[in-house]
Amino acid sequence: MSLFQKKEPITVEVKGKELVCPICSNNYFWTRSAQLNTSAATFFGLDWANRSATCFVCSECTHIHWFLG
Repeated sequence: MSLFQKKEPITVEVKGKELVCPICSNNYFWTRSAQLNTSAATFFGLDWANRSATCFVCSECTHIHWFLG
């Protein structure tokens, strides 16, 4: 997949529990960061000031899990 880093998928732990995909039950994910754009920031040209989320993308079915903070 060209959208993701060439690294191998990893297992992820969230609040002490292993992350498992609710769609396919896979437990390996690629990691990405995604910017959370708001219309106000975009209107004023301040997209860079928006928060970012960490995304874990299932290596099997590509279901995306978003985490803020």
